[in-house]
Amino acid sequence: MNINSTLFLQAIVFAILVWFTMKFVWPPITHALDERAQKIADGLAAADKAKAELSSANKRVEADLAVSRTETAARLADADRRGQSIVDEAKARATEEGNKIIAAAKVEAEQQSDKARDVLREQVAALAVKGAEQILRKEVNANVHADLLGRLKLEL
Repeated sequence: MNINSTLFLQAIVFAILVWFTMKFVWPPITHALDERAQKIADGLAAADKAKAELSSANKRVEADLAVSRTETAARLADADRRGQSIVDEAKARATEEGNKIIAAAKVEAEQQSDKARDVLREQVAALAVKGAEQILRKEVNANVHADLLGRLKLEL
């Protein structure tokens, strides 16, 4: 064999190998590389989109938290005002009830005092009649001297 024919034959085999590689091997490899590049690009786009959505979600959460905080503060202030008004109303009712109880107690004490005075007047009148009996040494009739005894009660 001649070196030229070997070289020529090797060139033909190489050309067939290049054609076979270009026709059957290279397209699936480039297709796989293109798919891989597309997947990477999609993944990066999805990551950027996720970052943007996360940032947006964080802003919404912060806004919602701010609104919740203000609502909570308003509700607490309202609850404090309600509690204070309930306490004030209870104090006012207690004071009013206490005043009523005191007034009733004063009226009752006045009535008992009047009753006690009446009882004491009657007892003093009875003692005065007994004292007068002993002084006069005769019996004094209460029915006969009712007018006198009534005046005596009033004076006492």
